[in-house]
Amino acid sequence: MNIPENLKYSDDHEWLRMEGEEAIIGITDFAQSELGDIVFVEVETIDETLEKGEAFGTVEAVKTVSDLLLPVGGTILELNEKLEDEPELINKDPYGEGWIVKIKVTHPAEIDEMLNSTAYKSLIES
Repeated sequence: MNIPENLKYSDDHEWLRMEGEEAIIGITDFAQSELGDIVFVEVETIDETLEKGEAFGTVEAVKTVSDLLLPVGGTILELNEKLEDEPELINKDPYGEGWIVKIKVTHPAEIDEMLNSTAYKSLIES
């Protein structure tokens, strides 16, 4: 299971990477493997400000639909447009080409509350 050390993780299996003032968010390698083949991603919250834990979209796999939950509060700035034609990028490269949204974080202290790679690894192994 790929769990990069430079990312922060939620116990809902989202990851976050800061790039300047923006955070990039996706789902973890563990989450995409549990979901199976991803066939559709829907995010209708662009330009909306949401709180930590609120659903910002859904990801649809062959057998299930799962909510995407914001790991920190923020304003949804951008959807990864590649996912419209290639949702399987989440399966192939969850931490790179398969990122889902960029946000402007409204409560930076919430990032410190997220799991590091060691804590996330313990979570999925328990």
